[in-house]
Amino acid sequence: MRKPARIDGRHLRSERTKRLIVEAYMALVRETHQMPTAMQIAERAGYSVRSIFERFPDLHAIRVAATDYAISEAKAVGGPRDVDADRQTRIRSQVEARALGCERWLPFWRILNANATDSPELQQRIKMIRQLIVMRMEVMFAPELAMLEEAERRKTLITLESLMDFESWARMTEMFNLPHDQACTVWIRAIERLLPQAPVS
Repeated sequence: MRKPARIDGRHLRSERTKRLIVEAYMALVRETHQMPTAMQIAERAGYSVRSIFERFPDLHAIRVAATDYAISEAKAVGGPRDVDADRQTRIRSQVEARALGCERWLPFWRILNANATDSPELQQRIKMIRQLIVMRMEVMFAPELAMLEEAERRKTLITLESLMDFESWARMTEMFNLPHDQACTVWIRAIERLLPQAPVS
C-alpha cells in the first residue's frame, strides 16, 4: 500500500520541478524579451542544466510547455466579465482586460511567434490563442454582433481581432508612446464606431 504513495510523491515532485522550470522561463522572457538559454533557466529555477534536460528533451519542449501554461493561466483569469452590462461598460471591460493581457504576455507572444515557423505544435497553439480571443469578443459583444448578417458578423470579428492584436497594443505604447489609459481610449473609440448601435426603442 505504501509503494504507490512513494511513486505519487516522486511524480508530484517532478511535476513541481517542471512547473518551476516553466515559470523561470516565463520570468526570463518578460525581463529580457529574449529566448532564455538552458543555463539561464537553470540558474533562475535553482536547478542544474542536467536536471532541466532530465525533464524536458530540449528547449523547444520547454517553449511548448510554457505556451500551455500561459493558455491555462489566461483561461483562469481572463474570463468574460460584465457580460450583461450596458454597451459602454462591456466595451471598456473588454478593452481593459485585453490591454492587461497584452502588457503581461507581449514579450512571450513575440518569442512564441518568432519560433513557430518550423513547429506545428506552436502554430496550433498560436491559432488556439487567437480563437480564444475571438470567442471572448463574441461573448462580450453578442448583442451587437447578433444584429449583423453572418458574413458581416465574420468581417467585424476579423476586424476586431486585428484591432486588438498584441502588436496593435505595442505600436500604440512603444512606437507612439501612449500611456495605458490613452491607448485604451483609442481602442474604445474604434470599437464604438465599428460595432452597430442597437435601434432606439
